[in-house]
Amino acid sequence: MNNMKKISVIFLISFLLSSFPGTAKSQDRVDSLPAYLMLAAKNNPEVLQKFAGYQAALEKIPQATSLPDPELSLEAFLSPMEIISGKQVANVSLMQMFPWFGTLKAADDEMSLMAKSNYEIFRVSKLQVFFEVSKTYYQLYLVNKEIEISEKSLDILKTIGKLTLARFKGGSVTASESSGTGASMSSSRQMNSDYTGSGLTDLYRIQIETGEAENNIASLQSRLKTLTATFNNQINRPSLTDISIPDTIIAENLPLTPEAILDTIRLNNPMIRMYDYEKQSLEARKRMVTKMGYPMIGAGINYSVVNTSTMSSSDMNGKDMIMPMLKVTLPVYRKKYRAMRAETDFRESSSGYGRDATLNTLETEYYNTLQDYQDATRRLYLYSNQLQLSEKSLLILLKSYGVAGADLTSVLQLRQQCLDYKLKRIEAVSDINISTAAFRQLMATEDIL
Repeated sequence: MNNMKKISVIFLISFLLSSFPGTAKSQDRVDSLPAYLMLAAKNNPEVLQKFAGYQAALEKIPQATSLPDPELSLEAFLSPMEIISGKQVANVSLMQMFPWFGTLKAADDEMSLMAKSNYEIFRVSKLQVFFEVSKTYYQLYLVNKEIEISEKSLDILKTIGKLTLARFKGGSVTASESSGTGASMSSSRQMNSDYTGSGLTDLYRIQIETGEAENNIASLQSRLKTLTATFNNQINRPSLTDISIPDTIIAENLPLTPEAILDTIRLNNPMIRMYDYEKQSLEARKRMVTKMGYPMIGAGINYSVVNTSTMSSSDMNGKDMIMPMLKVTLPVYRKKYRAMRAETDFRESSSGYGRDATLNTLETEYYNTLQDYQDATRRLYLYSNQLQLSEKSLLILLKSYGVAGADLTSVLQLRQQCLDYKLKRIEAVSDINISTAAFRQLMATEDIL
C-alpha cells in the first residue's frame, strides 16, 4: 500500500503541474502579431496588387488633364508656286486646340476622386488581410494549446494506467495470499476472480482512451501544419517557416461601445468611402461631359516660305509670310453627348444602390460579429467557473482513487470534463479575439494593435 500511496502522490503532483493555469512559464516572444501584420502589409501579394492599382489610377490624372497634342503640318511644293510677292516653296502650320473653360478642371476632379476610390479598395484589401492574418494567428494559438493539453492528458492517462496496474497486481496478490478452508477458500477465489476481471477491464479501457488521445494529437499536429502554411502564405514567405506564438493570450476588450462601433463603421468603412468618392467622381464627370458639348477653340500660326521672283515687282517680293489662325469645333452632333450624360446618370444610380447594399451587408456583419463576441464572452465566463469546480472535484476524487479505490469511470469522466472545459475556455478566448479583429476590420482600424 505504501507503493500505491507514493504513486498517488506522484500522480497528484503531475496533475497539479499540468492542470492549473499559471504554472508554465511564458515563452519569449521573438515575433508578435503586430510584427506579422507589418510583414503582411509589406509582402502580401493581394495588398501589393491593390496598391499598384491605386498607383495606376494616380497616373490617369495627368492623362486626363493634359491638353490635346498640338498639330504640326508641313507642306512643300515640288514646283514653286507663283504668287504676287514671289515664289511660295513651303508651308508650316502649328495648331493647338483648347477645351472649353473648366473642362480640364472637371477631368482633374474626376480622376483624382477615382484615384481616392481606388485607394479605398486598397484599404479594403489590406484590412481583409489583417483580419485573415489575425484569425489564423489565434487559430494557431488554439491548436497549439489543444496539442499541449492533449499531450498532458495523455500523460495523465498513462499515470492512471500505472495506478490501475498497481491496484490490479496488489488486489491479485492479496486475494491469492488469503488462507482458509471450505467456504472461506471459495469466497477468496471468487473475490480474486471478480477483481481480476474488473482490473483487466479498466486496463483495456485506459488503452482505448490512450489510443484515441494519440490519434487526436496526430490530427491536431496535421492541422497545425496546414495552419502554419496558411499563415506563412498570408505574409508571403516560405510555407514551413517557424511561427512564434505566445504561451498565453488574453481576451481583448471591445475598442468602443457597440453603438460607437456601428457609427464608426458607417462613417469610416472603406467600402462606404469608396462609393462616396465614386459618387463625387461621377458628379465631376457630369460637369466635364456638359463642357465637352461646348466648342473647342484652337489657336495657331501658319508660316509660308517665299523665294524672290523675277516676275514680281512688289515690295514684298521674297518675304516670308506669317499668318495667325483661329479654329473652332462645332459640336452639332448632340446624340453622343446626351448618351454620355445618361451613362453617367445610370452609373451614379448604380453606385448609390451599391452603397446602400454594402451598408446593409456591413450592418449585418456587425450584428453577427457582436453576437459572436457576446457568446464567446459568456462562454469564457462559464467555462472558467466550470473549470475551477471540475479541477477541485477531480483533486478530491483522485485522492480517494489512489487511497480508497474510487471508481475509475468517475475519474476518467471527470478528467475528460476538465480537459473539455479547459479547451472550451481557450477556444472562447480565441473566438473573442477573432471577433475583436473583425470589428477592427469593419471600423477600418489600421493601427497595428
